[in-house]
Amino acid sequence: MVSSVKERVRGEVLLTVSDMTKTFGPVTALNNVSMTLRRGDVLGLIGENGSGKSTVSSIIAGMQKADRGEMTFLGEKWDPQSMLDALERGVGMIVQESGTIPGISVAENIFLGELYQFSKFGIVSRKKLNDAANAVLKNIGVENVSGDMPMISLDFQARKLIEIAKVVMKEPEILIVDETTTALSQHGREVLYKIVDRYRSENRAVIFISHDLDEIMEVCDTLTVLRDGNMIRTFEKSEFDPDDIRTSMIGREMQGDYYRSDFVPSWDEDVALNVDNVVVTGHVNGVSLEVHRGEILGIGGLSHCGMHTLGKTMFGAVAPDGGKVTLSDGTEVKNEFVAMKNMLGYVSKDRDNESLILSASVKDNIAIAGMEKYAVNNFLILDGREKKYVDEQIDGLSIKCSSRDQAVQTLSGGNKQKVVFGKWVGRGSEILILDCPTRGVDIGVKQAMYQLMVKLKSEGKSIIMISEELPELMGMSDRLIIMKDGKVTKEFLRSSELSDAEIIKYMI
Repeated sequence: MVSSVKERVRGEVLLTVSDMTKTFGPVTALNNVSMTLRRGDVLGLIGENGSGKSTVSSIIAGMQKADRGEMTFLGEKWDPQSMLDALERGVGMIVQESGTIPGISVAENIFLGELYQFSKFGIVSRKKLNDAANAVLKNIGVENVSGDMPMISLDFQARKLIEIAKVVMKEPEILIVDETTTALSQHGREVLYKIVDRYRSENRAVIFISHDLDEIMEVCDTLTVLRDGNMIRTFEKSEFDPDDIRTSMIGREMQGDYYRSDFVPSWDEDVALNVDNVVVTGHVNGVSLEVHRGEILGIGGLSHCGMHTLGKTMFGAVAPDGGKVTLSDGTEVKNEFVAMKNMLGYVSKDRDNESLILSASVKDNIAIAGMEKYAVNNFLILDGREKKYVDEQIDGLSIKCSSRDQAVQTLSGGNKQKVVFGKWVGRGSEILILDCPTRGVDIGVKQAMYQLMVKLKSEGKSIIMISEELPELMGMSDRLIIMKDGKVTKEFLRSSELSDAEIIKYMI
């Protein structure tokens, strides 16, 4: 049984992990990792994709078993049999991937497996169920979602807030936050940060995993770096230094530029894509813009400003209620087929649901968009040509996989994202629409993606980067368009003098 509030003593050891080892085939995910978590601590875990952060957390939370090692929780041996078992006993985890069921309501998701408490003679009282769900949501600060809403009607970040509510409702002593903030708007992040602050003040504990170095330095009290399954170093708050942490993460000083080193906006005069007075009811309200060849156009704003819907509309995935999207030759982009035929590519923010077939192999995910590149007469698929095409993308993007036949769902977040890039870059896309392209990827993969964007720009490709992260928008864009309430509120040219404070006032 979880201890009561009056027994929580700050600094008391809550969890120990000793010599934890975990392998997946020939890959060592964890190598004799040991760590201690104390009451009142917010412990950050950081490292490149595949470093072992999610693996150690998932073992603590009962998602999987270690091959070797021991854990204690509240002074007793800790060996949870499942995530549900761990949550009931005091350790809850908000998972990186989707943890909700789309075919049922918000309330049914929150109380999944516990509907009996709202039933009488086998009949569930919907009012009691929805009222209870609304109380849970209100308790964590979510007011724009109600228990009776169908889950499928919610966007990506709202679904993540439901996952947070499901876990926090149980008031676990340890809350594990695995790459959660990348899916959230600024409001959603503030909801989560308040929960983290409450856990600290109540002498519970939080394990906070993020690839955002600025965020993790702000939120956490201590920071542990993992690399290739090994625990490299733990930094105390007073020791936080971005350069030292980055060097610990990658084992060397970073080579080459991170963001672009130039501050001169540049592009060809030719217009590659034209957005003319596009309206998508409830999302986009009369947006017009041009994208030039050889340009990186940034589009930023708060999560619900309409930019994500605009990205889908530019690719033909959402039909506008007014206005149109046209190419340089006047072709109207009415659907995804027209987009792909004219060499447009689209990387979705919701990678797992919209950009990948998780159960399929790396090969199939990359090859599916590039058939015209390797099929004879765009019809006959020769196995050798297909494999060569896929291997070129795996090698060119340094995708870490055991083979081209490995299932994508077993890859780390960064390598999943590289597969998505490979799908579109491999087929020679002339226009790339990238919606939150670095969401959930580590600093090394981010740098590789930024360098790839610069390379594509130099080849005359057009890149539209939609992002909720101002540093990457300012660091990469030739022009930066800011949206609010479905409209364009301001356009900025690339400049070393541009500040985030100047931009934010047009977002809020």
